[in-house]
Amino acid sequence: MDAVLAPLRRWPARQPLLFLLLAAAAWFALYQTLLPAADALVAALPVERNSHLGGALQFFFYDTPKVLLLLTGIVFAMGIVHTFVSPERTRAMLSGKRLGIGNVMAASLGVVTPFCSCSAVPLFIGFLQAGVPLGITFSFLISAPMVNEVALALLFGMFGWKVAGLYMALGLTVAIVAGLVIGMLNMEQHLEDWVRAMRNTTASETVGRDPMTWAERIEDGFSHVREIVGKVWPYMIVGIGLGALIHGYVPEDFMASIMGKNAPWWSLPVVVAIGVPMYTNAAGVIPIVQALIGKGAALGTVLAFMMSVIALSAPEMMILRKVLKPKLIATFAGVVATGILIVGYVFNAVL
Repeated sequence: MDAVLAPLRRWPARQPLLFLLLAAAAWFALYQTLLPAADALVAALPVERNSHLGGALQFFFYDTPKVLLLLTGIVFAMGIVHTFVSPERTRAMLSGKRLGIGNVMAASLGVVTPFCSCSAVPLFIGFLQAGVPLGITFSFLISAPMVNEVALALLFGMFGWKVAGLYMALGLTVAIVAGLVIGMLNMEQHLEDWVRAMRNTTASETVGRDPMTWAERIEDGFSHVREIVGKVWPYMIVGIGLGALIHGYVPEDFMASIMGKNAPWWSLPVVVAIGVPMYTNAAGVIPIVQALIGKGAALGTVLAFMMSVIALSAPEMMILRKVLKPKLIATFAGVVATGILIVGYVFNAVL
């Protein structure tokens, strides 16, 4: 990827705003070619377009570049946005805040941080070190992976603003309420001893820096693309491949029977339980979500599945074990899972 991006880096230093304008135009033009290109690829192969294999291939050929373009564009844009907000400033904003306002702020900040559930943990520790209340830090830990800009951008690109807005509202509600509940339980004694000792120290502050130029901000955007897209593309390919198989081969009646609105009440907890050990991220799970909805799965069930995959991953729990004692981990997982189940049941009932 460095070889591809290297020639582009010299241009922003000379005319950064013109570069951004032309890059956005090129991105949009390329996006418009994806559907006809996918159809042409399938037509060139010795398969029937309306067959199971043809449908699966069309899904894969269209969604792979689509997700990659959406992911690259939004990560690049947010990489620039992040140059205006430092972790030190974020910690300062949350320090001293009370439950309620602090939870809303922490959950909202999670939306603009490009962290998966595992990479959010170091910043979670930094918040604890800065004296941010435990319940507020949990609101951030839940929101950061579940309602980040990657998830919202991909949902918007695939389902439109209504589904993306619904998911954001649901995710923020779960993060805020779960953080409030954990905060009211006063479970600070269930932090590991070394974390509680660290809370008596002072977090390092970044001294004043010279304002960044736009060329440096654009370079930071490219760095975000290399770091984030470079990490998630394998998950994306696997997720799209699974989505293609579901789209092409899974009968609609079967999917509706286990994930549809009229499925048994216990199907939703089962779906959430299945999602927890599936460590992936928005780029990997959203193509699967798209295929499930296309096969008749209920929106509330699918959104609950997506939340469980992103917000309650098994690797995250193993990392958190270094910071939290088992009772606090179990409380965190139980509160979040309960919130996700409530979201699924309510929206299946009203939609």
